[in-house]
Amino acid sequence: MTILVTRPEPAASALVTRLRGLGLQAWSLPLIEFAPGSDLHHLPQQLAALRAGDLVFLLSQQVIHYAQPALMRHNAAWPADVDYYAIGRSTALAFHTASGRHVDYPHARETSEALINLAALQRVSGKKALILRGNPGRELLAETLTARGAEVSFSQCYQRCQKHYDGAVEGRRWRNRGITTLVVSSGEMLQQLFSLFPAIDREEWLLRCRLIVVSERLATLAGELGWQDIQVADGADNDALLRALR
Repeated sequence: MTILVTRPEPAASALVTRLRGLGLQAWSLPLIEFAPGSDLHHLPQQLAALRAGDLVFLLSQQVIHYAQPALMRHNAAWPADVDYYAIGRSTALAFHTASGRHVDYPHARETSEALINLAALQRVSGKKALILRGNPGRELLAETLTARGAEVSFSQCYQRCQKHYDGAVEGRRWRNRGITTLVVSSGEMLQQLFSLFPAIDREEWLLRCRLIVVSERLATLAGELGWQDIQVADGADNDALLRALR
């Protein structure tokens, strides 16, 4: 098994290092990179406008990476009397480490579907819900909260920027290295990976690789694109991906 990890840095290099430590051949090809979001300067005011018992959603570790310094620059802090929800364990840990605030998260899967199924989020009518995310974000969480009577607003705390590669060059590189397993952690990156390579590389190599994804939604999308050997990891962090790759 020879593995190509497509998730962004620094997670990509960290996973490759752990895989090589297990004696596996692994390389990284990050398909996106991150930059500060356009709404960071409004974030202190948005948080200050929340009332006791309102909701804040943290949909990525990148939210904390960019939001925490922005709050510090404005001498602002995370409110103590609102309820915080993270997309998964890693994001929850990063937020608690930075803020000291309690945060809930779904333990089964790091997905919007699992998050919105938390018991505490079934009755949110009349509450404000501030969703901290990148660009663009999935709308399932916002649409469901709105349908349940919450007043939803957003803060774009970071941007996902596509990295550009020469598809023909990369196709030769990774075919020559004998890549047989691909790791993809978002639908955006899956579409980008599919579109990157010339048709002959897709047909003769890419779609014949084993594909590790992080949700059933991605597995369905991968099947529609033409992959057949698809495995869903039990989470989206590197620990879960490592378990799937062993």
